[in-house]
Amino acid sequence: MSNAPAIRVLLVEDDEDVRISTTQVLNLAGLDVESFGSVERARAHVGPGVPAIVVCDVRLPGITGTEWLHELHAADPELPVILMTGHGHIAMAVEAMRDGAYDFIEKPFTTERLVAIVRHAIERRQLTLQVRALREALDNWNGIQSVLIGRSAQMQQVRRTVMTLAETSADVLIYGETGTGKELVARCLHDYSKRRRQHFVPLNCGGLPESLAESELFGHEPGAFTSASKVRVGKFEYANGGTLFLDEIESMPMAVQIKLLRALQERTVERIGSNKTIPFDCRVVAASKDDLKELSDRQKFRADLYYRIGVAFIELPPLRERREDIPLLFEHFTLLAASRFERVAPLLSSAQLADLMAYAWPGNVRELRNVADRFVLGLLGEGGEGRLTQQHGADASLPQGLPQQVESFERAVIVEALRKHHGDQSATASALSVPRQTLFDKLRKLGVTADQFK
Repeated sequence: MSNAPAIRVLLVEDDEDVRISTTQVLNLAGLDVESFGSVERARAHVGPGVPAIVVCDVRLPGITGTEWLHELHAADPELPVILMTGHGHIAMAVEAMRDGAYDFIEKPFTTERLVAIVRHAIERRQLTLQVRALREALDNWNGIQSVLIGRSAQMQQVRRTVMTLAETSADVLIYGETGTGKELVARCLHDYSKRRRQHFVPLNCGGLPESLAESELFGHEPGAFTSASKVRVGKFEYANGGTLFLDEIESMPMAVQIKLLRALQERTVERIGSNKTIPFDCRVVAASKDDLKELSDRQKFRADLYYRIGVAFIELPPLRERREDIPLLFEHFTLLAASRFERVAPLLSSAQLADLMAYAWPGNVRELRNVADRFVLGLLGEGGEGRLTQQHGADASLPQGLPQQVESFERAVIVEALRKHHGDQSATASALSVPRQTLFDKLRKLGVTADQFK
């Protein structure tokens, strides 16, 4: 996740002795506190999006705590406000919570209870501000950035390659595991090319019988076979002037591979049952989850076809290798799901975020989107605070050891901080509260270059 903003506590208490002792308690717990004797003095330090929470006495001279609560939430409904009183009762507590108070604490309170409530409120505020930053980033992105989403170096390279190849006529081979977004990349190649006004024609070769594959690709004439009652235009013809996308090409039958090779070489097709050649002009983008060169070496895929389509390559990284993109992608999918299901987009807990960052994602981006859908629908068990990844997979156990999980999370935090500070290592080290040499050592260990974020 992005580097968590430092959250301070704004304490408003008119009793000086209580104000001083409460400040000391929170300071000893390692929290940053600013204290004030009245709402009027504290007002200037609070505003929409402020990295702070408010701990406020109910009974104050001038504006009361409950009156200020309404004012604060009118400006920022998600600002956590904790109310304190020595005159409270259940009815007042219930009313305060209904009015939007984060929590309600009655004097005299224990040190442990106060610190626990404040820490939870700080965690909530950090998550709220991080989500706001993610949504702002999504809103500000346009063009290919808003389609191929990600801040990682890998995704930046994918976008550059797509834009470089889009305006050429070269056929492209896309490699990537299941769920990495191969068809999305193929569509971008089409949408950012001169062919974008013509058809984008996808065909999944996986499990397509040989008899149907030929008809799908090349078309047929009436009477070509028993069920051929009328002319059928094949995918090559239909994609003329546009783009033909052949997904899972590694599963195409060998006999069809031979005819596909000929069509690609001559840029003509013959419908089944016809002797007439039909020229076509379309870009062919193929995708595979397997290494076609390796398959051709094992005679599982035609080598001549591999060399024919293997002109330009785009390799999509699995999600586990670009974990810094997970928060942004998840927020994007959460917002889409909330709109589609007409629900309010929920907020992650820190435990759920850690779960997302540590999980191996065998289904990649497609699996992440499904998890976001379930998150919005509330299908996470009682309270909606369960593990996001426990609902799928054999047992959702993490295949990585603890050192690998820690390294992945550390990489994501450092990369996001570098991006935020435009590659400035001094500012990044300061934001992460580590010595500059420590940051330098970690960058070298993780293989991260700060210059790429400048």
